Amino acid sequence: HVQLVESGGGPVQAGGSLRLSCERSGSNARFNTMAWFRQAPGKEREGVAAIFTGGGSTVYADSVKGRFIISQDNALSTVYLQMNSLKPEDTAVYYCAATASYVGSWYDSGRYVYWGQGTQVTVS
Repeated sequence: HVQLVESGGGPVQAGGSLRLSCERSGSNARFNTMAWFRQAPGKEREGVAAIFTGGGSTVYADSVKGRFIISQDNALSTVYLQMNSLKPEDTAVYYCAATASYVGSWYDSGRYVYWGQGTQVTVS
């Protein structure tokens, strides 16, 4: 059984920075992709960034490209999302997700099997 636990959310002023962490525990199941999604009130969940754990390559949504950085630690147990130059439209609940599936695009939430509980980010 795999658990993903996010931390690091909170209130921040526009232009500020936050770093989210996603720590995995439980089973040693291997994932090929770990990602961050977000969901704002009244909106669909959207992919923000993903890292392909094998080679470490990364992808980003256009809305965060150049401002957010996804990374992982060497033990592949924690994934981070460094968020810079935050905007009010970045306000959302941010979720960590993981998968071993290759079916679907990285931003397709249906591709992911494991999800964290979410952490609120509020930019004012």
